[in-house]
Amino acid sequence: MNVIYAYPWDIAGDPGAAGRLAALGVDAVALAASYHTTRAATPHHPAHRLVDARHSACYVPVREEAWKGARLVPGRPSWMDSADPFGEARDALRAAGLPVRAWTVLTHNTLLGSANPDLVVVNAFGESYPYALCPAAADVRDYCRTLVREIVEAGDPDALILEACGPLGFRHGGHHEKTDGADWSPAQVALLSLCFCANCVVRYETAGVDVAEARARVRAGVDGRPGSVEEALGDLADVLRGLRTGLAGELRALLLAEARAARPGLEVALHASADPWATGPFATVPEGVDADLLVGNCWNSPEVDEAGLRALGRLGPRVGAYVLALPPRPADAGALTFLAEAYTAAGASEIHWYHGGLASAARLKAITAAVRR
Repeated sequence: MNVIYAYPWDIAGDPGAAGRLAALGVDAVALAASYHTTRAATPHHPAHRLVDARHSACYVPVREEAWKGARLVPGRPSWMDSADPFGEARDALRAAGLPVRAWTVLTHNTLLGSANPDLVVVNAFGESYPYALCPAAADVRDYCRTLVREIVEAGDPDALILEACGPLGFRHGGHHEKTDGADWSPAQVALLSLCFCANCVVRYETAGVDVAEARARVRAGVDGRPGSVEEALGDLADVLRGLRTGLAGELRALLLAEARAARPGLEVALHASADPWATGPFATVPEGVDADLLVGNCWNSPEVDEAGLRALGRLGPRVGAYVLALPPRPADAGALTFLAEAYTAAGASEIHWYHGGLASAARLKAITAAVRR
């Protein structure tokens, strides 16, 4: 099974787009239904070469009756002419014989986070991450639940893919990012990702955690070079890890229930990681997670990616590999075929290719060869 990712603006206004994606030989399209800020190239579109999605937006109609009284309401994509960009693209893709999976980004939302600073992740130094809505807040959970229900009901997808289904952390990757120069270790990044917002502090206190001590240990770990998060946190590691994974689990269970209530039998996939300290688009999931498919990040070295897929494979559901087909990887059919075969051997039953709208003609040709291998 091969799935290609795309944005609604890749399809809308381009009568050849759906056929071009179908010609790749893929089995389905993961179409963005809710997405964060981005500035995207559109190398194949007849009308433009760039789309500046200036803020997070929902690409299915934002129905007033569904969001009435909600504190958090998704933005609308003013950079698109269509009143229903997702629906327009969905219909074109289905007409080309391609099922559509609604690619739904949840807690990554700078627009709403900037407007509601009390609802975002705050690190142990008191610094907030405005791009990261914290699901410890009831308003954030309500937003995610309504968003999922509306995408299923108003978007009418064939399946659902949930990204950022949990708290985001230190890594962001935008706004001319200048944090990598600090050479943070994985342990330091995980420590900088632990949230101390007011809602998380209540959770810690309820669990008997000395919040001042926890904050001090996180700060000391960030300013040192611990070999692991556990080394930095000591006897607080188990409880903090459990609270973090539990928070992601609560959100996940809530959204899976919402999606299946809206449409019984709907297949739901998660962008996921087996790492209990994972944050970001690929949130941590435990063994026995109730999802149909877990999609692991495969943007690293093959060795790292294969290990991550095998770890996901031990959790129960089917596994998919989210494969970067863009730079810095070469536009080479042999290289992409090698990755697809390696990830399949590591347990992936689906290969998810990123990205059908951003890829050049040469890369689409390489993806086609890898899909038809």
